[in-house]
Amino acid sequence: MRYLAAGSAMLVAGAAHAQSSVTLFGLIDTGVVYQNNARVTPSSATSPGGSSFSLQSGNVFTSRWGLRGSEDLGGGLSAIFWLENGFNVANGTLKNGGDLFGRQAWVGLHSNQYGTLTLGRQYDFLVDFVAPLSATGSGFGGNLATHVYDNDNLNNDLRLNNSVKFSSATYGGFKAGAMYAFSNEADNFANNGAYSFGASYAYGPFSFGAAYLQINRTANPTLANASGAASTSDGDALTTGGRQQIYGAGAQYKFGKSSVGLVWTHSVTDNITGLLQDGSTSVGALAGTSMKFDNFEVNGRYFLKPDLSLGASYTYTTGQFSGASKGFTSASPHWNQVMAQVDYLFSPRTDVYVEGVYQRVGGGNGNAAFDASVYTLAPSAGNEQVVVAVGMKHRF
Repeated sequence: MRYLAAGSAMLVAGAAHAQSSVTLFGLIDTGVVYQNNARVTPSSATSPGGSSFSLQSGNVFTSRWGLRGSEDLGGGLSAIFWLENGFNVANGTLKNGGDLFGRQAWVGLHSNQYGTLTLGRQYDFLVDFVAPLSATGSGFGGNLATHVYDNDNLNNDLRLNNSVKFSSATYGGFKAGAMYAFSNEADNFANNGAYSFGASYAYGPFSFGAAYLQINRTANPTLANASGAASTSDGDALTTGGRQQIYGAGAQYKFGKSSVGLVWTHSVTDNITGLLQDGSTSVGALAGTSMKFDNFEVNGRYFLKPDLSLGASYTYTTGQFSGASKGFTSASPHWNQVMAQVDYLFSPRTDVYVEGVYQRVGGGNGNAAFDASVYTLAPSAGNEQVVVAVGMKHRF
């Protein structure tokens, strides 16, 4: 009887363990990058340009590792969590300002019938619903295909702290979601609070997504709330200044593994003081009443063979910098950016790629913040830049 009881206890323990899971996951992406006309001193707007060869981490997808898990609570309900760290393969340092889990950190509940409720540091719905239809972000072109300054967050540089997020289950191909991120500041509920909502629809090979994000920031730098929804201390801010609004939509059609897509986004920052350039808003300093962007992208990827694909995108971005002050001049810059990629899969987890980007800017009116700038690489010393990366990705 004693052995029977022990055996029963082991079976119960095994069944309970089977209802829970924790998974270690990650991705490592690194390669050699060539740039022309790169600023010798990236932080200096007057630096001369020169050619550069360097080893860079995260040319397509940012290197990361993380833990995700779930526990079955019964009745189609489960507890879930996600902890994700970003790091630089070239030197082993942490990304996201040194935060341990700076990419994502959240816990929540998932219902098969209704959807998912999560709390923590999370992505907004532009990342969830529009970015997968683009070449940048979670698309095949990734980081190097970023729209200038990642002004629309499709490359998911920005995360929202202190956020509560609900994503519905899928009903007939349709799903929607909404989230709110708290300022966490006493007696100033709106100072660096944020909210986002969006929806997506899929029918056969066709997909559509649309989303909106608003970050409520004060234009007074002495009242800045660094620990609010959009942190100013982790290096992830797309712009600095006052209120920021972003919205956009995209569509994609798939034929087999291949695809074509169209994306449009609009973003505006009031009382602008800086832009994400070279990974630091201090490099792309500005001062004006507003900065607006409209991005128009067409992209496509074609599989010549199951293990070999060709991809390309073209993005035309228009800008409007208004109410310039402190020595800056108003301007209507516009960017033409072309990306091309060849990717070969050794296996489902390991591939090699060659990806090139050409960017040209016009109408910057002498503002160095509007020099050509690809992802967070050293900005150009002028209005043109070519970047070519040869690298390798491995997933685990």
